[in-house]
Amino acid sequence: MDFFDVATTQRAMRRLKPDPIPEDVLRRIMDAAICAPSGGNRQGWSFLVIRDPATRARLGDLYREAWGELMKLPYYAGAAKEPVGSPTAKMLASAQHLGEHLGEAPVLVLACIAIDPGAKPGLTTGASIYPAVQNLMLAARALGVGSCLTTIHGFRDAQVKALLGIPEGVETAALIPLGYPRGKFGRPPRRPLGEVAFAEHWGKSF
Repeated sequence: MDFFDVATTQRAMRRLKPDPIPEDVLRRIMDAAICAPSGGNRQGWSFLVIRDPATRARLGDLYREAWGELMKLPYYAGAAKEPVGSPTAKMLASAQHLGEHLGEAPVLVLACIAIDPGAKPGLTTGASIYPAVQNLMLAARALGVGSCLTTIHGFRDAQVKALLGIPEGVETAALIPLGYPRGKFGRPPRRPLGEVAFAEHWGKSF
């Protein structure tokens, strides 16, 4: 696919078929992930590729519990009151579907990053993992595989780490379900570029 077609139609696909992803397709996706840049070229990332049905089911249970925790937060509690059919209500319905069916996705990828001992947590802590995550998701889109980035599992982070044997000093940065989508790829609704990109000075439209 043309790169710009991939980049402009790679959207969060939360409704996924249970059909398996061929090994060669999955390996191409993961190989694209590790070609991303990283701070100091340290490549401190690790990716758990989970296909075992029992493990996926248990992660699905933990994610469902985490979704319940998320819905107690003010933004999501308010979003639940939006009118049916509104953009926010559609987004929430899609996210809720994932909350209830995450374990049914044929592949779950947990992107992890090693944290430097004594490092002070901040906005950029472990940020080197996210270019790799985006590479993964773009590669998936190019191969017709749906994906989305979620961090909701963090509400059950200790249980997730214990389940998967993740060692101390390694943080879980993103959980990415992969599967062939039930819906269609397409350009997502976005605010106009002029509202979010500024030229030279804050507030001056690009």
